[in-house]
Amino acid sequence: MRERIRREPCKKVTTADHQGKPNGFLLELYKDGGKTVVYLSAASPKAFKGYHLHTVRQSHYVCLKGTMKVTVIEGKKKVEHILSGDRPERLLLPTNVWIGLENIGEEEAWLLNLPNPPYDPDVKSEQHERTRADVEQSVSVSGVQH
Repeated sequence: MRERIRREPCKKVTTADHQGKPNGFLLELYKDGGKTVVYLSAASPKAFKGYHLHTVRQSHYVCLKGTMKVTVIEGKKKVEHILSGDRPERLLLPTNVWIGLENIGEEEAWLLNLPNPPYDPDVKSEQHERTRADVEQSVSVSGVQH
């Protein structure tokens, strides 16, 4: 049977930092059933989003607009990756690493994520969150990758 043309709303959620201050939004771009296959994380200028850790899902990021610093902490090692919409590239992150997103530009930054496996709201307690201070107090900086 041939698929019909249809329009569907995209779920958009305003995000906030640990103090409750809005820092951007998430937009579900493509869903397969109840699972989110592709979403956009937008960050306001100078905003920090995170830290979060996934135990099931890998993150596959591409910066579409602006400049985003993606800080990855694995154990006591901290590596910062600079992603820019001016020169798109993929950043593939495994499970069980702490991830912080920071818009280091003057305009809103857009980060596309293709999680693997797709986000499933029925999988409870798969994502863990901590404050920036809690995560960064016990790590050493390993470097910045542009």
